[in-house]
Amino acid sequence: MKHFLLLFVFAVHTWAADTRPNVLLMVSDDLAATLGSYGHPQAQTPHLDALAREGVLFSRAYCQFPHCNPSRSSFLSGLRPNQTRVTDNADSLYVNIPDVLTLPHHFRQQGYATARCGKLFHLGIPTGLESMDDPQAWDFGTPFKDERPYPPKRSSAVTVQTGKKQGLVWQEIPGDDDQLCDGAFATTAIGWLKKRDADKPFFLAVGFHRPHLPLVAPAKYFDLYPLDKITLPDAPANDVEDIPAPARNGSVPGYAMTSTPEQRRASIRAYLACVSYVDTQAGRLLASLKEQGLLENTIVIFTSDHGWHLGEHGLWHKRSLFEESARVPLIVSAPGMKGNGRTALGLAELTDLYPTLCDLCGIPAPSHLQGKSLRPVLNDPASSVHEAAFTQARRGKDAQHWGRSVRTARWRCTEWDEGRNGIELYDHEADPHEYTNLAQAPEHASILKELRALLAQQLPPMALPEQR
Repeated sequence: MKHFLLLFVFAVHTWAADTRPNVLLMVSDDLAATLGSYGHPQAQTPHLDALAREGVLFSRAYCQFPHCNPSRSSFLSGLRPNQTRVTDNADSLYVNIPDVLTLPHHFRQQGYATARCGKLFHLGIPTGLESMDDPQAWDFGTPFKDERPYPPKRSSAVTVQTGKKQGLVWQEIPGDDDQLCDGAFATTAIGWLKKRDADKPFFLAVGFHRPHLPLVAPAKYFDLYPLDKITLPDAPANDVEDIPAPARNGSVPGYAMTSTPEQRRASIRAYLACVSYVDTQAGRLLASLKEQGLLENTIVIFTSDHGWHLGEHGLWHKRSLFEESARVPLIVSAPGMKGNGRTALGLAELTDLYPTLCDLCGIPAPSHLQGKSLRPVLNDPASSVHEAAFTQARRGKDAQHWGRSVRTARWRCTEWDEGRNGIELYDHEADPHEYTNLAQAPEHASILKELRALLAQQLPPMALPEQR
């Protein structure tokens, strides 16, 4: 009789356990499609490359605003920047939309155990100030502590000198990964996984700080990239001539750089070192899922808030509407999807993350969501759920220039101030690096008119801050 009761209790417990898929969402900060799996010739990212082989790699995924707080406010709310009205790191999603239901908050309401390790919503770097976190979203959330002062540079470091506007700030330090925040975030996340309530599915978000500036990483990652092996972008000498003024280097004063080739190589080397550092931390999390037997019922997503320039078009940093800044890596590994192991060529937007996760987890999607579920693409990577992807930006000394851009399978069209301060048109079939602006070419007038009409329809002008 005692044995029967034990079996009955076990059966009831098993029946009551929530078997919905878990979610591991990893978001890197300022990471362009600078991964080996995306064809970058130098990036050493074995763990994320392995994840791409197991899931679906979206080769044409785009952010909606290439700036930290605007992008995160958009994809974590499922709303475009026109609706969030968050276009700067100082803008507050919760002031603009007080009753906003964010992605992790929704999962928490639906019975998921939710945890944040690192930067998911906007946090100031490297201090952890300017927090835009959603306090209703998490059962567990780790504080983002100021990781300074950094250890001194190792004596054998590359001795390329950089000053103001002469190169990205970088430093290679001795010691192990956990000296810096991303290693600590991974360690904390692994610890939470081991202690979590196993009767609940989990939504674990790990926000990696790198490769956001300053480009600081343990020296072993810099050693992967000898300075003399770093290559610079190869662009036509007249590349900048047909770029509108708001889109050029110097339009955002704090982003202007006039560095030497050696300083540029040192900056690219440091960026790649930080990418490899993030890759290792992602690998640690994936290994922990495997060790705990969780991979078979966990959806794993890796992405970035926006891209980043490493000298293309003479640009450094973010907030541009060229491909390097608007495009993001997006890898989705969901158990049972027929497309796993393949590459999706169709367009995707970061606003698709919220409805996709709801769909895959059997959770009702809130009616306000503006993205689309990517489930059809996960089952058939040859399919697509979008005919166009949209990105907006602000540039200029006082961020006075408003840019809006549409990317289709073949074309990118960009307007600055509804075209008053410049129009760009690039043919990605003939010009994948966007070197030749075709906006003035008569033979492309019809496609330009069509794309500009699409921009006007989908992205109406946004009010300036003083007009709100």
